[in-house]
Amino acid sequence: MSNALKEKILVVEDDRGIGKFLCTNLSANGYDVVVSETGKVALELISSHCPDCILLDLGLPDMDGDQIIQQVRSWTRTPIIVISARTLETDKANALDLGADDYLTKPFSTVELLARIRAALRHTRTSSENGEIAMQGTFHVGELCVDYRKHRVFRSGQDMNLTPNEFRIVALLGMHAGQVLTYKHILRELWGPSASSDNKILRVHMANIRRKIEPNPDEPIYIFTEVGVGYRMAQPDEMGQQN
Repeated sequence: MSNALKEKILVVEDDRGIGKFLCTNLSANGYDVVVSETGKVALELISSHCPDCILLDLGLPDMDGDQIIQQVRSWTRTPIIVISARTLETDKANALDLGADDYLTKPFSTVELLARIRAALRHTRTSSENGEIAMQGTFHVGELCVDYRKHRVFRSGQDMNLTPNEFRIVALLGMHAGQVLTYKHILRELWGPSASSDNKILRVHMANIRRKIEPNPDEPIYIFTEVGVGYRMAQPDEMGQQN
């Protein structure tokens, strides 16, 4: 079986019975599941755990789910699937207008929920402007391949064994190949709005990434540093110019 990292699902649900049911079923279907019973903890987990998808109940004890949608959408496009007992069309329209990706009313079937999750994750992988990622779920530059489905980075067919955070950095840069992403933007995308503005952790991750993916870390050909600004992933046509 593949050693690919499991996609992480955050379940935000104050009903412990439903939360346990979702956790059991999602885990059985190969997902890494984290559960929160309050909005406050959910926001902290979204920032610290970088889930791939959020299942959100609207009726939480400390805040309304709509508030969470608004806050999350201010800094990340992580897919949000609302799971709620609210059946009014106005409730559904409001959640979607605020930025939810889908809305499922209770009760629901596990089969339908899993299909909705797969669709949301597929949309996330293919929403990049990069055509190759949209068509194949991969980004290639030179001998480097970022596989968005397997959560792996390969060079000349060999797994570079990146850590989860290292992969997220490379994956983000690959989605925006040729564009300079500022340190602040990368930190915000990976660790949320509360992320420290100190670039030290990012520099440490990048040093480790370069040791793994670059033929010569001192003379990178895949990820370039724009001094004082951020990082940029090479585009495929740049590799031909360097040879």
